Amino acid sequence: MAHILQSSFLPSTSCLRRTPIPGSKGKPQSLQVKAKIREIFMPALSSTMTEGKIVSWMKSEGDKLSKGESVVVVESDKADMDVESFHEGYLAAIMVEEGGVAPVGSAIALLAETEDEIAEAKAKSQSSSSGSAQVVEEKPEKKEEVAPAVPAAAPTILSTKTAAVGSAVHPASEGGKRIVASPYSKKLAKELKVDLGAVVGTGPMGRIVAKDVEAAAAAGVVAASEQAPLPSSPAKAATAAPGVELGTVVPFTTMQGAVSRNMVESLSVPTFRVGYTITTNALDALYKKIKSKGVTMTALLAKATALALVQHPVVNSSCRDGNSFTYNSSVNIAVAVAIDGGLITPVLQDADKVDIYTLSRKWKELVDKARAKQLQPHEYNTGTFTLSNLGMFGVDRFDAILPPGTGAIMAVGASQPTVVASKDGRIGMQNQMQVNVTADHRVIYGADLASFLQTLAKIIEDPKDLTF
Repeated sequence: MAHILQSSFLPSTSCLRRTPIPGSKGKPQSLQVKAKIREIFMPALSSTMTEGKIVSWMKSEGDKLSKGESVVVVESDKADMDVESFHEGYLAAIMVEEGGVAPVGSAIALLAETEDEIAEAKAKSQSSSSGSAQVVEEKPEKKEEVAPAVPAAAPTILSTKTAAVGSAVHPASEGGKRIVASPYSKKLAKELKVDLGAVVGTGPMGRIVAKDVEAAAAAGVVAASEQAPLPSSPAKAATAAPGVELGTVVPFTTMQGAVSRNMVESLSVPTFRVGYTITTNALDALYKKIKSKGVTMTALLAKATALALVQHPVVNSSCRDGNSFTYNSSVNIAVAVAIDGGLITPVLQDADKVDIYTLSRKWKELVDKARAKQLQPHEYNTGTFTLSNLGMFGVDRFDAILPPGTGAIMAVGASQPTVVASKDGRIGMQNQMQVNVTADHRVIYGADLASFLQTLAKIIEDPKDLTF
């Protein structure tokens, strides 16, 4: 759901004179009518957001706005979100251009109630831009973006319109100078080598969405740079490095800044770590059996963790003020996901109550939305326990940093064949993985974690309950 733009009144000086009523006594009365020029503020899209970046304006100055209509796309510290207007009127003045950054609560545009106030609103924006807006423009980076190590899955696009491809100017462009497209569609266009200038969007106000890019790729709309390479281009392409420019200083993105603040905040929490070795033969066999039904290993681990947390509620608790702690009423498993330019933790809510098949479908949906930067706040800030899994990279063990506001985080390593001795003294091979839990020692103690890990190991080593 898109967020609502906040606004406040800036009274104008317009007035009307009331015509005297026939037969009435006294002088004609004048009625002062204040025109409603509203400041549109940078909204707070998450509890940790301190500033936002304007990704794209979906409306131009002078355009009429309806209540609930999407106006601007804002990049918060976690996701890109369409922001709606709370009032009807006209977008009179844009005070923060695309790419600009503004603190939460600062003015980013002015909304006039009628067309007559547009000129006055523009004058007000010009006079106040140096004082009240305090907008910081980001300098364009000289380096090329580094492609993520793992290609992102395409998100589910809720659109029933058919994408159109043409050479005309895009309806959301300003005379061909810029093209309004979602961040994910731009990334997808690079990967598929699609020329966005030849794509007609089907999103709000003609905005290009991922589905349009995919349709254009199927229709063969190729970027100009890919159509006819110059004779000398093969040699250059062989030596060109798409990596970073060494020696340069790169400012944090909005998301990287949020991660940095959270990591520094976590240093104030006294933590400790407990490790455990879990045999995964039975879990691996179950995964192979139900993988074809869409079940993921992440969902299996989340389900097993949630069932263990039900038996150990203190490990699912949290301490926020240093004076008390909360036994959380829900078991919401947050799972760390690396995305282009940062890290986010989509949340599998009520993981202990949802069946493994639904949980797996939900996880795929969350990952798609996370990579498209379209997660809603409740989908990433409601976790009560966090999983961080690097096993797919062959990492056998690591420690994770505790996210602020939670009681524990578990780092999961790879399951590897290991020579072990059985109880009867025989030597054999078992698949084993290492897990390390970092916990808030103000609330959770060593015995609590040890007991929790024993329960988790029993569930994983005999996973019959995971499919119920």
